[in-house]
Amino acid sequence: MPALTLQLLESPYAVCRLPAGATAHSPLPGAFSLLIQAIEETTLVCPLEQAPPGAEIDAGWRCFRILQIFDFSVAGILASVLSPLAQAGIGIFASSTFSTDYVLVKANDLERAMKALTTAGHTITA
Repeated sequence: MPALTLQLLESPYAVCRLPAGATAHSPLPGAFSLLIQAIEETTLVCPLEQAPPGAEIDAGWRCFRILQIFDFSVAGILASVLSPLAQAGIGIFASSTFSTDYVLVKANDLERAMKALTTAGHTITA
C-alpha cells in the first residue's frame, strides 16, 4: 500500500445528526465540511464551532486530509490509512470527495493515531 502524506486540520470537528430532510447551513468557507442527506437522517461534519444548534452533536474529533490525489482506479488508498488505525483499535469516521479522502479520529486517540500512521510509513503535516 502507498505511503501517504496526511494533513492534520487545525480545528476540532463535530459529527452532527439532524432529522431526515433537515436543512443545514453550509459551514464557513475555508474548512472541510460534509453534508449527507440520507433517508433516515441528515449528517453534517463540520468544525465544532460551526455545529448547528438543535443538532445531536458528537464533538471531539480531529481530521486528517490525504494530500495526494489519486485516480478512482487506484486501489487501497483509504485502506492504507484505515488498516493501521484499526490494528491500533482506533475508531474512525471517514469520507471521500472527488479528489481525496478525509479520516476523523477522536481527539483522545490522536496521539495513538499519529503513531500508528507514521509507523505504517505515512507522513503527517500540520
